[in-house]
Amino acid sequence: MSNSHAFILAKKYIPGGVNSPVRSFNAVNRTPFFTQKAQDCYLYDIEDNKYIDYVCSWGANIIGHANKDMVQAVQKAISNGCSFGTPTELETQLAQKICSLMPNIEKIRLVNSGTEAVMSAIRLARGFTKRKYIIKFNGCYHGHSDNMLVNAGSGAATFNNPSSSGVTQEAVSNTIVLEYNDVPALIGAFNQYGNQIAGVICEPFAGNMNLVFPSNEFIDILRELPKEHGALLIIDEVMTGFRVALGGAQSLLNINPDLTILGKVIGGGLPLAAFGGRADIMDCLSPIGNVYQAGTLSGNPVAVTCGLANLEIISSNGFYEHISTMTKALVNGLSEAAKMHNIPFCANSVGGLFGLHFQEKLPTNLLQVQRSNLEMFNSFFNQMLDNGVFFAPSMYEAGFICSKHTPKVIDETIQIAHRIFKNINSVEG
Repeated sequence: MSNSHAFILAKKYIPGGVNSPVRSFNAVNRTPFFTQKAQDCYLYDIEDNKYIDYVCSWGANIIGHANKDMVQAVQKAISNGCSFGTPTELETQLAQKICSLMPNIEKIRLVNSGTEAVMSAIRLARGFTKRKYIIKFNGCYHGHSDNMLVNAGSGAATFNNPSSSGVTQEAVSNTIVLEYNDVPALIGAFNQYGNQIAGVICEPFAGNMNLVFPSNEFIDILRELPKEHGALLIIDEVMTGFRVALGGAQSLLNINPDLTILGKVIGGGLPLAAFGGRADIMDCLSPIGNVYQAGTLSGNPVAVTCGLANLEIISSNGFYEHISTMTKALVNGLSEAAKMHNIPFCANSVGGLFGLHFQEKLPTNLLQVQRSNLEMFNSFFNQMLDNGVFFAPSMYEAGFICSKHTPKVIDETIQIAHRIFKNINSVEG
């Protein structure tokens, strides 16, 4: 079956033909391809087309697709059963491993998705502090629970708007939305609502408006301001955790969050996420505390086994040096190619995470990201895909490297990009 026919059939039974919106390729005006298998840093679609993969299951895959050691571990685990509804020693092993790699996490609770982890952490922050307001930042995505699907309004911080039909104004009324990197606005919010703010949730490197770095001043204020007002700092490392460094972004930025959200890499491609932090906060969770959270498949033994195998592999010597080197080589090569062909373009990276921006200057918030040339990005995406290179199908998504990306693969990507940038330049000219 062709990709187009597969999409037509999928749309008969699945809303929009996909189970997560960005997979529809609507943003790039294209029919999505349907993957039938993957190996190392490559995807293969149902028409037997081969793609260099820079999406990597939206960051979850950091060790390469179908890693032999991981596959064997999962096969062994599944032979013992998929789910038991009882505790397993595997859950403790994974919790112990994560706590050892991230010292700010003293206790941890396993769940199934980043959305679930964020939702639970926010409830925990409110239960612990007995306060109602949560501060988030425009352009940072923290899953699709109601109180996180909110956009910044045009007026004061309290006048925010639900960003999805079905989310009521009441559901977002206790969420304060500020611009990322806006230090005066954050200070102002605490001056106005300080004794009512339960916590601040933030992506340490914002990866859901492409890739935007925090300023030094922004990180400094996040370290101190919540603490001064008795609020909790919640760092969302679903994307950055174990991707930018073995200790996460918090180890690179020297941040000590009260709560940390994890996902993607910790599951190695299977549904697994977690939230953890200070023991006194985590002990407010049921069954020993009065903040309720539960899940039938939380700590699923197959997913936990996959996560353990993944963490073992990424803990090996030289792992992060390799992916960081490959990521820098990619963004530097693409930047040089764009400059050679007079394309407005800039790029940034941290660890195995990168951002491509079709504008001259790196953005510092969502409003600046929106100034990128959407038409150029769409042309770049489609032409690269036609030549066997798969980047994220949206101008607002970051990109990812896995350990199976080699200098040869990166060079091949850059050579293709040279041709594409030349084509774009000739059309624009």
